[in-house]
Amino acid sequence: MASFSLKTSPGHLLRRAQQYADDLYKAEVGSSGPTPRQFAVLHTVSQDEGLSQTDLVRRTGIDRSTLADMIARLTKKGLLARQRTKTDARANAVKLTAAGKKVLNSATAKVTKAETKALSMLPKTAQSGFVKTLQAYAEALDKIEAEAMAPKRKPAAKKKAPAKRKAAAKKTTRKAPAKKKAPAKRKAAKKTTRKAAKKRR
Repeated sequence: MASFSLKTSPGHLLRRAQQYADDLYKAEVGSSGPTPRQFAVLHTVSQDEGLSQTDLVRRTGIDRSTLADMIARLTKKGLLARQRTKTDARANAVKLTAAGKKVLNSATAKVTKAETKALSMLPKTAQSGFVKTLQAYAEALDKIEAEAMAPKRKPAAKKKAPAKRKAAAKKTTRKAPAKKKAPAKRKAAKKTTRKAAKKRR
């Protein structure tokens, strides 16, 4: 059985780091402020207003169903507004409202403070490398999700054989094999036996 250690477990270590980051976030932003995911959505929309919900899934990494519920709640609170896009009548473009901008501006400084504290657990020489490693991990996840969301191509249909080939194949199968002709010697032998029989009679 392979040995297992929590000290070297990526999943366990990531959960510990996330828990600490979440605790710092809550301490700075407070219960009245946006959650970490809500902040990510508000910030992303502020960077490029008019994004569709599909675009937000790609930019934030939040799954589609969770994001749809979140946008519905933020819209109900008056922080986001939705409208149909010009290019696709089925898609919704998302924009920040005046109230949404106010909440985002109030939370940004607090979030920055919480993340500075989270990084301060590491020496300054290791902080940049740590962030780059997390970015590489997130990019790998984005690639997997993009491949999963991409439309799957149907396998190419098999080409039909030309009509001439089919007809030729049918003719060859229908023809019965030609009967072999008896050798000349056998025919001559049959004639002599018939003549002898007549004489006996």
